[in-house]
Amino acid sequence: MRYLSPAGLLGAALLAGAPLGAQGAAARLTLGDALARAEQGAYANRAHGAMADAQRAQALLPLRGVLPSVRFDAGFMRTTDPIGAFGTSLRQRIITQQDFDPRRLNYPAVAQNYTGAVVLEQPLLNADALVGRKAATRASHAARANAEWSAIGTRVDVIRAYYGAVLATEKVATLEAAVRAAREHVRQAELMARNGLVTPSDALLASVKAGEVETQWLEAQGDAQNARLGLATLLGTPGDTTWQLPDGLPASDALRALATEALDATAREVRADVDAARAGADAASADLTRARSLYMPRLNGFARYDWNSAARPFGGDNNWTVGVMASWTPFAGASELADVRTTKSRLAAADAMRDGAEAKAQLELQQTATAIRTALARLEIAERGVRQSIDAHRIVSKRYAGGLAPVVELLDAAAIETQSRLGHTGARYALLVSTAERRKALGLDPAALRALDDAPVVAHSNQ
Repeated sequence: MRYLSPAGLLGAALLAGAPLGAQGAAARLTLGDALARAEQGAYANRAHGAMADAQRAQALLPLRGVLPSVRFDAGFMRTTDPIGAFGTSLRQRIITQQDFDPRRLNYPAVAQNYTGAVVLEQPLLNADALVGRKAATRASHAARANAEWSAIGTRVDVIRAYYGAVLATEKVATLEAAVRAAREHVRQAELMARNGLVTPSDALLASVKAGEVETQWLEAQGDAQNARLGLATLLGTPGDTTWQLPDGLPASDALRALATEALDATAREVRADVDAARAGADAASADLTRARSLYMPRLNGFARYDWNSAARPFGGDNNWTVGVMASWTPFAGASELADVRTTKSRLAAADAMRDGAEAKAQLELQQTATAIRTALARLEIAERGVRQSIDAHRIVSKRYAGGLAPVVELLDAAAIETQSRLGHTGARYALLVSTAERRKALGLDPAALRALDDAPVVAHSNQ
């Protein structure tokens, strides 16, 4: 019967309880697939997209002070008010000579009237509406740019989470190989102890070290499960992990090529977040002008058709009225003053946000360039470390087998090889993430990393 340690049993339980995708029975999820899912399903994308749509709709509101409006009115009334009753008869055009009898004028019979009207109103000069339209349009542009920047940020998050899950999977495989190697060391030490070539303490030390590696393996399996759940949540489908990930991160050559390309790429003329901040400042400036324009006179035209009938709405003869109305409110209880002061403060804040966004964009260009150069150097060191640790482990293993090295040295060599392999995996992941961050800092689309779907992955070799 095959021996399973407690860590192995728990690891098997984790895998048994994992979704089908974690067991390799489901379709493979590529980075391109993940990015496509997040485009519509990610919570941040949905929220910012909805807010952009709302702001676009808000931009239509000022048009009520620019475009004409048409209104239909209808009503019914009964009255014995002398003026109302006489006016009703006059509107219905049923006045006779008898209606001028003083008694009938003073004590009229009940008059009833159905009214109907079509009213056309045409704003002629409403400065606040004209300027407000400009402010709302710029605010809508800012919201769209914010949504675009949020989508770019989500793509970077998806890349980080997707390859973070792949990283966790590769770490599990590396530690699984380390567990096999540790168990082999235990078997070898026990055999040599029985033959009197080493002391029993060697077998005990090897067993302790194997337990430590198994613990790391177990923790890595839990991390891998959590990473998959985190990716599913980011894609907007929490708990749905019925997909299969690649066995490992892309090979170093493919990562270097994309990183070098990103390092030498030309930045977009205006990054989306900077564009949003500038549009926001323009909108705040226009809104201040709108608030100040409230002190200006307004000029509006109107035209209407009216019907009055004792029998039905929109019945009887009709009449028309056209006119122009000018109004000016130099003081409205200090409301305009409050509006001006408020919008002036908002403009100051928007200007600060614009300046901050521009400064942040320049800083991130420098930071991401440094990060990529550091990641490239780290990857080169990690590759060299893997080669050297493998050779060192092999040499120490031969020396231990010949009784020329203590078991502590053998266990240390095995641990160093494992850590160097994990360090190499981490270096590739760091370079991958820094490449995505670099493209974001340049204002370019991080989704270009979809090209890694066709890149070879690093095969897991047994230790």
